[in-house]
Amino acid sequence: MAPTRSLTAPALLLAALVTILIWWVPNREQAADVPMLADRFNSVSFAPFREGQSPLRDIFPTAAEVEEDIALIAPRVRAIRSYASIEGQYETAAIAQRHGVKMWKGAWLGRDLRQNDREIAALIHAANTYPDTVERVVVGNEVLLRRDLPVEELARQIDRVKAAVRQPVTYADVWEFWAQFPELANHVDIITIHILPYWEDEPLGVDRSMEHAREVVRKIKAMFPGKPIAIGEIGWPSAGRWREGAIPSRVEQAVFMRRFIQLSKEEGFDYNFIEAFDQVWKYRNEGTVGAEWGLWTADRTPKFELSGPVRENPWWFWYAGAALISGGIMFLLAGRAWPRAAGWKLALLSAALGNALAYAFCGGWPYAFDEHLKLAFAVNFAGQALLAALLLRRAGQRLSGDFVEPARNGAQASANIRSIFRGRFRWRDWRGFAFEDLLFLFVFTAAVLQMMLLFDPRYRDFPLATFAVPLVAVVARALLGDLPRRGGGWAEWLAGGVLLLCAIASAINEGVHNIQALGWSACAIGLSLAPLLRVGPFARAR
Repeated sequence: MAPTRSLTAPALLLAALVTILIWWVPNREQAADVPMLADRFNSVSFAPFREGQSPLRDIFPTAAEVEEDIALIAPRVRAIRSYASIEGQYETAAIAQRHGVKMWKGAWLGRDLRQNDREIAALIHAANTYPDTVERVVVGNEVLLRRDLPVEELARQIDRVKAAVRQPVTYADVWEFWAQFPELANHVDIITIHILPYWEDEPLGVDRSMEHAREVVRKIKAMFPGKPIAIGEIGWPSAGRWREGAIPSRVEQAVFMRRFIQLSKEEGFDYNFIEAFDQVWKYRNEGTVGAEWGLWTADRTPKFELSGPVRENPWWFWYAGAALISGGIMFLLAGRAWPRAAGWKLALLSAALGNALAYAFCGGWPYAFDEHLKLAFAVNFAGQALLAALLLRRAGQRLSGDFVEPARNGAQASANIRSIFRGRFRWRDWRGFAFEDLLFLFVFTAAVLQMMLLFDPRYRDFPLATFAVPLVAVVARALLGDLPRRGGGWAEWLAGGVLLLCAIASAINEGVHNIQALGWSACAIGLSLAPLLRVGPFARAR
């Protein structure tokens, strides 16, 4: 036994080395290939909402917080763009004036005509009160895209503002809507277009985005000769779901920004970056990616330096440390239940689970944007931690030759789960609630989420972090020969079948360029096989 036992120490060392590498390699410093050619941005979208604040709930920042924000970004921006004229107990133009920052002052127009009138009145008042700061006014943002107003009513509001202010007047929308409603150009002084390659119907990666921006501006110029063209929104998200070859990441955001600055110098673009700060509240409408467009995080930390290399996850070292510590703790706590000869297997499984839990935290907690998501994260993380403990116990029993809990089928597992939600789960029933129940619950949840990804995918993330430990559990059980091959029923057919079919369909819909989608689909198929192997023609006696 001595030669076998001696493998434990090398396995621990190997596991530690692999852990460091899998966290370091994707997060090493990467050169953003274009130097920063400007000391200041021409303009950035400015919404001063912080965590817990939202225009959807009428929770606004204080005047002091807005002052802090403008003071923070003033050295880096020439101007800011606002989207509404009625917000909290402050006037952004007055604060911007104190810091020498110009404004593209906006009015938010929607379906409430009375509120629109109030917005317009506030916009006119601010433009006339701070004429040296407000350099242009933006009457409405993507109103036609949202179909909030007919073009005739929008034109009426624009004409109303033009008659009352001295600044150039414009309206901002996705560039295709200027092509659909060219008559609107007769009512504005500037054509303001939005170019967001990530959100195009056919998404574009960073490599193709610069030529796309150039071509769009040229197309709009040809369509409206003699009219000044401004890019009212252009930018790139730093996190969220992939869309075909469009990859949200900090590195991609930095590359996009620097390449666009270079392009704007070459073409003389009048532009506004979206946006200054991450807007947490936007996740409700646009998912994780909607909250990740800022050049600064929601807590006002720069995401990257404006020149030099960029690191995707600056905190990778802490996550690697957490993976090592949690894996080590599991190795020490579970070691007594395992035979010494299998110590190297314990080391590798503990390390895999430690990394899975660290990834579950890394991919979950930073994107738990409100109390509901935080609660969901806490429940999921606790479930994954419990599953890891149950897996170690089961694997220990199997390797040591002790009694192994008999496999439970999905109907038994779902019956226990239903009794928990109904408040009828008694203490003695916990003896029957075991590894199989919890793993089946994860598979069933994955099936539900996969259906959402198939039928309503636009703003939904691929939930790799949500199922990190279950994926390790399926692989570990397969390697240990512990996957049950009989005893399933309708519940396995339902959960596994839906997950398998929807995962395949989702992979086809997302396309071969979306590596993130293909990776999740492969994982979902792996999860689906665990219950499906127990039923029908797939089942066999062990």
